[in-house]
Amino acid sequence: MELHELIQSLKTDGGKIVMVVSDGIGGLPLQPGGPTELEAANTPNLDALAAKGVSGMSTPVLPGVTPGSGPGHLGLFGYDPLVFQIGRGVLEAAGIAFPVGPNDVCIRCNFCTVDENGLITDRRAGRIPTEESSEVVKLLKAVKIPGIEVFVEPVKEHRFVVVFRGEGLGGNVADTDPQRTGAKPLDPVAKDEESKKTAEVAKEFFNQAVQILKGQPKANCLTMRGFAKKPNLPSYEELYGLKAAAIAVYPMYKGLASLAGMELVGAPANLDEEVEVLKENWDKYDFFFLHWKYTDSRGEDGDFEAKRKMVEELDRVLPGITALLGENDCICVTGDHSTPAKMASHSFHPVPTVVYSNLCRTDSCQKYGETEANDKGGLGHFQAIHLMPLLMAHAGRLGKFGA
Repeated sequence: MELHELIQSLKTDGGKIVMVVSDGIGGLPLQPGGPTELEAANTPNLDALAAKGVSGMSTPVLPGVTPGSGPGHLGLFGYDPLVFQIGRGVLEAAGIAFPVGPNDVCIRCNFCTVDENGLITDRRAGRIPTEESSEVVKLLKAVKIPGIEVFVEPVKEHRFVVVFRGEGLGGNVADTDPQRTGAKPLDPVAKDEESKKTAEVAKEFFNQAVQILKGQPKANCLTMRGFAKKPNLPSYEELYGLKAAAIAVYPMYKGLASLAGMELVGAPANLDEEVEVLKENWDKYDFFFLHWKYTDSRGEDGDFEAKRKMVEELDRVLPGITALLGENDCICVTGDHSTPAKMASHSFHPVPTVVYSNLCRTDSCQKYGETEANDKGGLGHFQAIHLMPLLMAHAGRLGKFGA
C-alpha cells in the first residue's frame, strides 16, 4: 500500500488545517556561528508558536537536492515530486486561470535586458513593474507561427506566459535562461524526439519576439523556462477528504494549488489582505494554504537584512491567523525550500517547520529557527511529503491503521 492509498483509507472528519508557507524561509548565517535571517529576525509570535508546538526540519525532495518552487510545494502538499513532476510553465498558466488543454505546451518566460552584443545584463529586466510589462506583452501577440496557435499572457513583473497549441508538441525542451549575466540566451533544445517540433516553434517565437522588442528600454529580450504539458494530479478532496482553499498573491502558487484541486479565494495584494481573505472564508473550508513570497525574493536578491524584515512581516500578522483556531484545529508554518541570502539562490538545506494543535507533544524548542528545530525539534528530520499526514493527525483527521 502506497502513502496516498493509506491516507485515503484512514481519513476522517476533524479540525481545520492552516498551512502557512513562507517561501524560501530557510537560510544560512553570513559568518560561522552567526544567526540565519530567520534567527536574526524579531519574531515573538513565531517563537510563541514554537514554544507550545512541535518543530522539525523538512527536506523538500531528498537530502542534498535543491528544489524549484514547484517540487518544493508539491512535497508540502503531499505529492512525491519525483513522481508528480509539473513544469513551471503549466504552473504559471494555471495561476492566471489560462485554460490549459491537452495539446498545449506552456512556457514561463522572463523579460530580460541585453546589451548591443546580445549579452544579458539583467536577467529580470530590472523587475519591470507589471503595468509596464503588460504593455510589452501586448506587442508579442503579433507573433505568428504557421500551424500553431500562440498565446502570450502577462503574469507579474518581468514574468509572462507563452502557450503553444498544436498537434505533435512535446513538453521536454531545455530552458533558454543561462542563469547568469554576460551570456546570450540559449537556444531551445529538445530533450527527446517528441519535443523537436516544440523546440523549433520556440526558436521561431524567440526570433520574432526579439525583433519586436528592439528599442525597449528594459525588456528588450526574453528567456524561456519550464516547458511543460498539463499533468494529472489527484485532488485534495480525493486524497484527504478536505475542501481546500488557496490564498496567494503570485500566480504560480495559485496555479499549483489549483492543479491540486484547491479553490482560489480572494484577490489579495499583500500579506494583510491574505489574512483578511482567510478570516472571510474561515467557515467555508477545511484546509487553507496561505503563501508569503517575499522571504524568497529577498533571499534571491542576496539581501540578508531585507529577508529578515520579510520574516518579521509574517510574524506581525500571525496573531490574526492563530486567533481563528478552534479546539481541534491545526496550524503549520514552514517553507517550500531554503533561499539563503548568502547564496542568493535556492539551496538544498532542510526547512524549519513548526506544527501546533491541542494534540501536540510539545518539545523543548523556544524559538522558531534552524538551530532550535534541528537540535531540539520533536519532529526530527522528515521528508516534506510526510507533512500532510502529520497535519491531518494533529487535526484528528487520521484514523487507526490495522486492528
